[in-house]
Amino acid sequence: MQDVVLALLVKEPLHGYDLRRRLLAALGPLGETLNAGQIYVTLTRLEKAGLVVMEREDLSVRGPRRKVYALTAAGQERASAWMADGVGARADITEFHLKLVAAAESDLADPLVLVDARRRELIRRLAEAQRAALAHDTDSEAGLLLEGIALRWQADLRWLEACERIWSTRASSGKGKGNG
Repeated sequence: MQDVVLALLVKEPLHGYDLRRRLLAALGPLGETLNAGQIYVTLTRLEKAGLVVMEREDLSVRGPRRKVYALTAAGQERASAWMADGVGARADITEFHLKLVAAAESDLADPLVLVDARRRELIRRLAEAQRAALAHDTDSEAGLLLEGIALRWQADLRWLEACERIWSTRASSGKGKGNG
């Protein structure tokens, strides 16, 4: 969660409510359990680590002053490093999805490049699992496990096709990087 929050702060300082709204939009119904408290706990940890700074912003003459969080140089560096770091084949789909959203919003990476890198890694691991499955009795416990791994990675590859389709459409319509 920390890296996603940092990436969402790359373009501009935000307050916790805006961060939560962006995460809820990205996660849809899966984000319903995400409460504002989690966002502020994350921001507090990032502030203590020297990755963000909190400032007060005047909302209006009559309204309350809001806490707005901005990246420090160290926070920018960490967000860039996280985006450049590949997501392994074992990474959770939600985690990878959030990385795609953060990439588009921050302009730190092209979501389609991330999809392609993950696809290559999954294809490599799928080939390894299939070779190992051929070496085992398909009725053995190990063979069953290898079949399950291969099926999961095949499903992940199909999901990446959907990701590529959506992010390609967004990029061609101008909603891709940072406009989404």
